[in-house]
This record gives sequence, structure tokens and C-alpha cells, in this order.
Amino acid sequence: MIYFYVGIGGMIGASLRFLIGEWLKHPDQWFPYSTLTVNLTGSFILAWFTMGIVERYSLSAKWKAALGTGLVGSYTTFSTLSMDAVSLYERGDLLLSLLYIAISIFGGLAFSMLGFTLGRRRAS
Repeated sequence: MIYFYVGIGGMIGASLRFLIGEWLKHPDQWFPYSTLTVNLTGSFILAWFTMGIVERYSLSAKWKAALGTGLVGSYTTFSTLSMDAVSLYERGDLLLSLLYIAISIFGGLAFSMLGFTLGRRRAS
């Protein structure tokens, strides 16, 4: 039964990911803003969710899986980050590719820390 919850969460997360891709379609022609946006916001949401929602409301395993693995897991996308970095490199933008990787990694860590901190405050 938990698979059903993960699937529903995944459907919602993937749909949100697609909508953001459509919303940022034109800026993406120069830089992968949509992937960066979903990965940074996903880092924040997962940490905030874990600390602020799970800890405070003691959610069941099926809801943790649905929201964490399903929704946020399908919303964020490491494979697209990797392909975008390679595409930037292949078109001759080595520095932009490295900047994108650095922003993705360190920005993801910073957004996770922010989500963790805000979630912890919410839980207490």
C-alpha cells in the first residue's frame, strides 16, 4: 500500500517539475534555471519537511514516503543537473558549467541548512 502513496506523491512532484520547466523554458535556453530552481527548492523543502512536519506531527511511514520519496524525490532531478552541466561544457561554456555545478551543490547545501533550521524552529 505504501507504493500507492509514493506513486501519488511522485505524480504530483513530477507534474510540478514539468510546470516549472515550462515556466522557465525561455531563460533555460542560456542557462538551466529550471533544474537549478527545482533542485534548490527541493533541497529546502525536503529538509524543512523532515524537521518541521515529520518531527512535529509524527507522520506515518506512508506519508513520509509519499512526501519525501514520492513528491520531493520526483520533483528534484540530479540526472538533469548532470546533463545540463555536460551540455554547457559541450557548447564551450566550461566556466558556466563549473559555476552551475558549484551553485547546485553549495546552493543545495545552503538551502538544506535553511530548511533544516526553519523546520527545527517550527517543530519546537
